[in-house]
Amino acid sequence: MVTKLTAKQQHDLKKFVKELEQYKGRHTELVTVYVPAGYDMNKIIQQLQQEQGTASNIKSASTRKNVIDALERMVQHLRLFKQTPEHGLAVFSGNIAPEGKQDFKVWSLEPPIPIQMKVYRCDKTFLLDLLIEMLQAKEVYGLMLIDRREGVIAALRGKAITILSKHTSNVPGKMRAGGQSSARFGRIRENAAKEFYDRMGEHLKEAFFGNKDLKGIIIGGPGPTKHEFIDGDFITAELKKKIIAVKDITYTDEFGLQELLDASQDVLANEELAEEKKLMARFFDYLAKNDRMVSYGEDDIRKKLELGAVDILILSESLSDNMMADFEALASKYGTNVQIISTETREGIQLKEFGGIAAILRYEVYE
Repeated sequence: MVTKLTAKQQHDLKKFVKELEQYKGRHTELVTVYVPAGYDMNKIIQQLQQEQGTASNIKSASTRKNVIDALERMVQHLRLFKQTPEHGLAVFSGNIAPEGKQDFKVWSLEPPIPIQMKVYRCDKTFLLDLLIEMLQAKEVYGLMLIDRREGVIAALRGKAITILSKHTSNVPGKMRAGGQSSARFGRIRENAAKEFYDRMGEHLKEAFFGNKDLKGIIIGGPGPTKHEFIDGDFITAELKKKIIAVKDITYTDEFGLQELLDASQDVLANEELAEEKKLMARFFDYLAKNDRMVSYGEDDIRKKLELGAVDILILSESLSDNMMADFEALASKYGTNVQIISTETREGIQLKEFGGIAAILRYEVYE
């Protein structure tokens, strides 16, 4: 099962990546190392010491010095670890001062998801791709194309489409064989279509039923077939609730999947923000109708947290890192769910104006 980052892990990792993205080397002198989970730290240190020897051949005196010194600082830092952390380690080292000056820094991070590959690179920028991939949405979207001739079921993770299965129908063409009445031929076609819809419903169930990472299903295809399939009794109730969009698509093959993805960008872009809007709408609804089920303001929320009364703690990403860490630590003591909200929605802006912190309670609190 794909690991899903918590709101705090997302926030901390975004902050780390954003800090390192700002640094640019004058030459290929910023060092990046990824240590895989379970890999021997001593071997990594030995390899970096060997790289120091290789770096002595760099022609530019300033680049040579910066690379060797960055490697030395990294080796010294890695010696502080008695063993490789459970998820591995991402380490970055380099001279970040303006040209002609020196300011060597070393950063290390045990990522929330285990590192699977060993990487060593010197470049003008730090290699952050592996960490950025961890930030990308890990949820899966189901994609389905269907007409009366064929159907395709695929999964979308991030930007990657994986075809799970392809199917063809037994629905005869519109030209009927000699001697067949129009009505009889029509019944044959309808029965064959129903059988195909039944099969496609089963394949959709096999692909996604019970998948906790499933965020939604998008169905496309030419003509009315997709609506016949959706409106009929061919999809389980749980999966039918997951349908977030139905699109008119020309093709029902690999080209059709890309066409479906292109046509659904508006839906996919709004899904994450829609979850935030839904949560904030719940808070404001309580505030208007039963304000004993919510709390806002730093002091009041601290009291409610210490009572164990807070179900969901809602923090604006505009809060200072210290305040966010303080409240997350307090919430963790009482099993409180923490949600970090962007300022990209009207509701998110309202939360910021509320002081950036709100809470939905487990029960009514009378004071």
